[in-house]
Amino acid sequence: MSSKITFYPLGNADTALIRLADSRLILVDFANMRDPSDKDDKRCDLPAEMRRALADAGKKDFTAVCFTHLDTDHVKGMKDFFWLEYLASSQIAGRPKIEELWVPASAITETGVEDDAWAVRQEARYRLKKGSGIKVFSRPEALKAFLDEIGLTIEERKSCIVDAGQTVPGFKLDRSEAAEFFVHCPFAWRTDDQGIEDRNQDSIVFQVTFREGGQDTYALFGSDVKSETISQIVATSKRHGRESRLLWDVLKLFHHCSYKSLDESNKGEDETIPIPDVKWLIEDRGRDGCIIASPSKPIPKKGTEEDQNLQPPHRQAATYYRRVIKEKDGEFRVTMEHPTQHAPKPFSVEITRSGARMVTAVASAIGTATSTTSRAG
Repeated sequence: MSSKITFYPLGNADTALIRLADSRLILVDFANMRDPSDKDDKRCDLPAEMRRALADAGKKDFTAVCFTHLDTDHVKGMKDFFWLEYLASSQIAGRPKIEELWVPASAITETGVEDDAWAVRQEARYRLKKGSGIKVFSRPEALKAFLDEIGLTIEERKSCIVDAGQTVPGFKLDRSEAAEFFVHCPFAWRTDDQGIEDRNQDSIVFQVTFREGGQDTYALFGSDVKSETISQIVATSKRHGRESRLLWDVLKLFHHCSYKSLDESNKGEDETIPIPDVKWLIEDRGRDGCIIASPSKPIPKKGTEEDQNLQPPHRQAATYYRRVIKEKDGEFRVTMEHPTQHAPKPFSVEITRSGARMVTAVASAIGTATSTTSRAG
């Protein structure tokens, strides 16, 4: 079986599911944003979609769940869906377990959190204290201080920590999963320099390499980072000769199609012009036939009320991405626009020996959607 990535319509919120070649499931964020009391809410029933995906894969649990950061639009509803080790009231038969939890270091050290963000933090702390079932991305001084407070050291928990510039242990291209995860962000030094946590800029950004039929296909999972952080990722990759780690055939777009991920200081009138490092990442690292998935509300029309909103998605950013995609004969897909704004449904990208392609029919918990096919790689 080939690998597959599925993106879910949740408004301006992130959830993507990676099904590996051996059917193991890696979930990237969980944001159950739908209001069941609102019959006009077009966002999907995420728990139902997840239960369906588990059943389709023949699994009861997720191999890994990655919470890129603790914002509500990345964690909402998690404590009501998962079986959590720290929380006895969540340990209900039938709830899926998380074999390995992936979090940025700031999810461990942040204070003043509430609700689902608090639940993620407590689960992460519990597992880190135990020393298993968790990977913490980066090791800033704040993490060292936290471990010191509970009588542990970085050395004693080094098996639980993955730094930027490393691959996540447990995944190999030459094994049945045929996948490798390379971490770009967060940077421990950035957190130390700032002195405080910044959820968006300290969030997890990673590249997945899939191997199918001897050919490699790349997916880049952007989080909510701005252009400055993307520039740091690019500069660091170039400095270490790791430009290939930024190749992408599939891009899970940064921050719901915000102009601030292209140039945080200049939206532009009709098109956002990216700063040089971001331009290089999008235009030089994106391969022919590439696919961009924008986890966002529909792109607003010029002059509409939505177009005046300071929040993403931004029309100017979408114009840039669409121009680049057209030049590469690829596809730009918005989660809340597929197949239409009136009835959005999940869509999937399949990894084949010819590259990445849109799945022609995508089953969901509420029906089946039809899409066109494109390839990258």
